[in-house]
Amino acid sequence: MARKPATGVTESTAISTQGPFALSGPVDRPEPGSLPLRGDLAHIGLAGRYFVPHYAVPQPRSVMPGGAPLMSSPDERGVEQCTLMEGDSFEVLDISGGWAWGCLSLTGPVGYVRVDRLETLAA
Repeated sequence: MARKPATGVTESTAISTQGPFALSGPVDRPEPGSLPLRGDLAHIGLAGRYFVPHYAVPQPRSVMPGGAPLMSSPDERGVEQCTLMEGDSFEVLDISGGWAWGCLSLTGPVGYVRVDRLETLAA
């Protein structure tokens, strides 16, 4: 039996409960630092998998000579997750207060790097 739309709603404007973006319940959140996903922002490659207010297209940067620590938070007191090597490509998703938040790839690792340790890739 077909559903009848609510009064004043035509069949063409009735809300569909099918499709790839149906609200079907909670989504398991990944471990912090494993995917480029925060409460306010995510890598554009995660659109459709995780809902956040904003998605960012990564801006590739290169790690400068001497490397750079990838930190869990945007300060020197954070936990160093790993050391990025000279020449590594880092995908910047957000910059604030002298720190860049981003990832090495869509599958991580994810964290914060001092902006002065990154340089724009040559075109």
